[in-house]
Amino acid sequence: MLKQYLQFKLSQKLSPQQIQLMKLIQLPTQAFEQRLKQELEENPALEGGKGDDENEYDSEFDNTDDLNDNESINADDINVDEYLSDDEIPDYRTQANNYSSDDEEKTMPYAAGTSFTQHLINQLNTYRLDDEGREIAEFLVGSVDESGYIRRQISDIMDDLAFTQNVYTTEEKIEGVLKIVHQLDPAGVGARSLQECLSIQLHRREKTQASELAINIIDNAFDQFTKKHYKKLIQKFDISEIELKEAISEIEHLNPKPGGSYAGNNRIVEHVVPDFAIKIVDGELELTLNGRNAPELHVSREYNNMLKGYKDTKDKSRSQKDAVIFIKQKLDAAKWFIEAIKQRQQTLFITMSAIMHYQKEYFLTGDERNLKPMILKDVADEISMDVSTVSRVANSKYVDTPYGTKLIKEFFSESMKNDQGEDVSTREIKKILETVIEEENKKKPLTDETLAAILKEKGYPIARRTVAKYREQLDIPVARLRKKI
Repeated sequence: MLKQYLQFKLSQKLSPQQIQLMKLIQLPTQAFEQRLKQELEENPALEGGKGDDENEYDSEFDNTDDLNDNESINADDINVDEYLSDDEIPDYRTQANNYSSDDEEKTMPYAAGTSFTQHLINQLNTYRLDDEGREIAEFLVGSVDESGYIRRQISDIMDDLAFTQNVYTTEEKIEGVLKIVHQLDPAGVGARSLQECLSIQLHRREKTQASELAINIIDNAFDQFTKKHYKKLIQKFDISEIELKEAISEIEHLNPKPGGSYAGNNRIVEHVVPDFAIKIVDGELELTLNGRNAPELHVSREYNNMLKGYKDTKDKSRSQKDAVIFIKQKLDAAKWFIEAIKQRQQTLFITMSAIMHYQKEYFLTGDERNLKPMILKDVADEISMDVSTVSRVANSKYVDTPYGTKLIKEFFSESMKNDQGEDVSTREIKKILETVIEEENKKKPLTDETLAAILKEKGYPIARRTVAKYREQLDIPVARLRKKI
């Protein structure tokens, strides 16, 4: 049986403007500049740079109609005077910021050079190859990844040569050409595995007793070497501990990623542009927002003249009414965007300021052990904002500090109780764990169980599995793999 009834429900929905503001807050400096450029291109009512003081619009944001709501706007209902202001200077002309156009380098220089692949092809020109060999060699070079490896089976390469290059050859021919590729610089390029890469480099080194032993270890006992079974290696090759140590020293001086050593490859270099800067001035912290986040924007003077012309016209045509509706929409969008930029600046500065004061001891000393436990809610409560807003700032923004450029989310950490019942940051525990491992005897590395006992003695009662988790997060291998002779 069907029934009708009323149900009252309170729900909260974000307006399009609020959603756009959240997206603006999330953008780091470089992405924000791209968004700003896009808005300037799409909205002719919005202009960058300094505008004239006279006859500008008041940039205070009004609660206007939805910017995309075309049907509900009637030209006769628009109060043109609200958009014209002859007797006051708009606030964006009087607001001051401490940034100069010379403060930052706004363009990043890029080094010119040939690509890694072209660098290898240029070397092939010094070798005598028949037409088929040349095509195979260029295909192999084109298959080299950024690390300098060819991570494909010879059979797959043979099939691809047939299907894409119309070159029908054999695996033996490809193997022969690959040996030529292995002679190219940097040494080790074109290897199909780490073992082959190290072996190629060792075979090209000057022959000494240590290098000969190193070749033997890599070619015939690679698995035992990677697992650091040093006693088994000493027994297998009937050598002394000193001889093994010299051979391992040879191996440690090799490059496991030969492609990464080529400075001229055309990989895109990511430049981190700090969104904030923290300086210590007379023992106090000083926070500044990157000037590139504070652009000078104003609405178009030309649009002002259009509205004046419409206001002074007695007989308004249909086309003029359509035009003033279009102008209103663009002006509303421009005014909203200017206000959104202002809110973005305020939100970023207030949030980072709260983080800076919360972690004041760290920013004054640079010692990570002074980082206090801090979660998103701590900052959100401090500045009376939503946790999601703080998250948007923390996850995508960088701050330039006296100790380097840091991702803001690195200052957040969970807490745990020490033996005194005090809350301490997990970052502090990780730093102490890292220090203990650095100072350990590498001939007898400390196990996770021993590390847990040491931390307990220092006042941090954590379990062995927690030590293992923190060690993995610090990218530190297990005790056996930290062993040295």
